[in-house]
Amino acid sequence: MSTDTGAGTNTGAGTELRDIAEVPAVEVITTTAVHLMSAAAVKVGLADEGEELKDLDEARKLITALAGLVTAAAPEIGSQHAAPLRDGLRSLQLAFRESSIIQDAPGQGPGEKYTGPVN
Repeated sequence: MSTDTGAGTNTGAGTELRDIAEVPAVEVITTTAVHLMSAAAVKVGLADEGEELKDLDEARKLITALAGLVTAAAPEIGSQHAAPLRDGLRSLQLAFRESSIIQDAPGQGPGEKYTGPVN
């Protein structure tokens, strides 16, 4: 399954599968969550560029996906890993609320169907 790049190195699916097989599940989950958090922070307008990159529709999707991941994974990854992810998620939910001109009803904000209302 590996392909020859012509430069004498094999970079293929076999190598990639071996590499990912060595990564613990908790690391894959937390890394994915951090990527979602980073993207959501940018879309909420928390990046240095702020308003220029702000897109609350996109932020809502990312925060909801993050909430689903964190909620589903928490029992599997343990509180030492889940607690910081929950804190980051809550911060993003509050930042979204502050950035939004039209306020969502309690429990209707991004990810709140998984986390409950955020105050």
